[in-house]
Parts: sequence; structure tokens; C-alpha cells
Amino acid sequence: MVNNCLTDRQFTLLFYRKLPQIFDFTGAPAYNAAPPIPSSRTNPERNRMAGHSQFKNIMHRKGRQDAQKSKLFSKLAREITVAAKLGQPDPAMNARLRAAIISARQENMSKDSIERAVKKAIGSEGENYDEIRYEGYGPGGVAVIVEALTDNRNRAASDIRSYFTKSGGNLGETGSVSFMFDRTGIIEYDAKVASDDAMLEAAIDAGADDVVSSENGHEVYASQETFRDVAKALEAKFGEARKAALTWKPQNTVPVDDEAGEKLLKLIDLLNEHDDVQNVYANFEVSDALVAKMGG
Repeated sequence: MVNNCLTDRQFTLLFYRKLPQIFDFTGAPAYNAAPPIPSSRTNPERNRMAGHSQFKNIMHRKGRQDAQKSKLFSKLAREITVAAKLGQPDPAMNARLRAAIISARQENMSKDSIERAVKKAIGSEGENYDEIRYEGYGPGGVAVIVEALTDNRNRAASDIRSYFTKSGGNLGETGSVSFMFDRTGIIEYDAKVASDDAMLEAAIDAGADDVVSSENGHEVYASQETFRDVAKALEAKFGEARKAALTWKPQNTVPVDDEAGEKLLKLIDLLNEHDDVQNVYANFEVSDALVAKMGG
């Protein structure tokens, strides 16, 4: 079974692996009935958070698997501009902007493009975007959270609602599924950066809440309040993370059969194709056979 995010970064389905996923797609009654997924590591000094995220921000999946770099860069630039506009244009003083720039670097976005995106926030010609979170249920009773930056709220809402409806799901109100997720910070490093034990020890010392290590890398989780301090402490020890951002981490996962799973993955892809969608999260488990069929 496979489960997950990605988000992205931010933008989120990097790896399908045999671990609880980070997509944050959880189900209704079926989701509530699913038991928590234990962490792959145990911290002797604190309780671990359950529900590890398997799929990374789905935007990464679209960017790497489908090679739609121009659309990905557009979304990354939009996030950089909004982050710079809402805070200071200095990433050292603006955690969200720093996270957006790190994500852009991971996708090999050029320095000039990043700087242009920041300058757009300072100038008067930049577009104004609204941040909106959509919540609903997809195929199989899986809960889905969609984060968007849009200059046309009516268009975005209409499009996203139609995607849910056509897939056999339904779009709900804000808060209809987010209570099944924890809003938390995630800091990711490549596996080669440190051993599992070294990362675990450093994360504990930094004040992190959870660590999950695998061949794909290390994922360190921290509360919204401690996220920035934990990220800084780990950066001082291991260098710049490959990802550092706030995410929606599922509390549980729900298994989905292949028929519903195929519809669900198509819905995720469709959402990520939309220009306004920045991140998609969900919590589900699908079979390895389906992953292979869908080209995962």
C-alpha cells in the first residue's frame, strides 16, 4: 500500500513510497475510522506525531514528471511575489519568502527570475492575488485541501468545484476537512546530509516534534510557533534545507481501492494543472499496482 503532498511544496506528489503519505487527502466516515499511522522512528523524549506524509507537494510531481516547467515557474514566481508583498522583501526577515525562494531553487529557477518576482512585489504594476483555501472530499471519501493564489475568486471557485464534481467528489466549506489535518512546519533534507540518528538528535535539540527518515531523505516536523527556530538551527548544522515550509499534515490515512484511487489521482493532477492552484494536500493509501499503472 502507498500513502501522502506537495506541498510543496509547495506545490506537492514526489514520491510514492510504502509509508503514510503527505498528501493530505483524508476521507469522511472512512477517514475517521482509520487508525493513526505510527511514525517510522520513535523519540524517547517526546511522543511522535502520527500520519506521515508520503506524497510530496503535488506541484513537484507535475513539474518533474510532466516537465511543465513554465507553468511551475509561474506558480513559484507568484508565491514569491505574494510572500514579498505580504512581508519584507528580504528573505532573511521573511520566513515565507525564504521558503518560496528555496522551493524555486530546488526547481532550478534562475536567480534573475527570482529577483524579478521579488521586485514585482515592490513595484506598483504587480497583480493582486487573493489567498484562498478550498476543502472537500474526493473519490473514496478522501479529504482534500487546495491552496490557491488567484486574481479572480469567482473563476477559481467555479473551476475547482467543477473538478471535484466531475471526479465524483464534492467541494465543501472552509473548515469542512481541515480539522483532520495539523498545520505544521516541515523541513526536508536529502538522506546523504546526515544519518538517521544524527538528524534525529539534531531535530530533538532544535525542538522539533517529529522526524521521519527514509531512503528519500529526512522530514522534520515542527509546530507553527517553533518552525522558524527549528529550521534555523538545522540550517546552521546541515546547511540549507531542500524544503522548509508550512504544510497540512494528515492525522490519519484512509485506504482507497484502485477504482477510486485512479479517479483521485486524476483529480489531483487536474487541480495541479490549474494556474491558480499552489498546493494540494490529502491523506490516502493506494496500491503499488495502481501507482505503476498511473506512471508513478
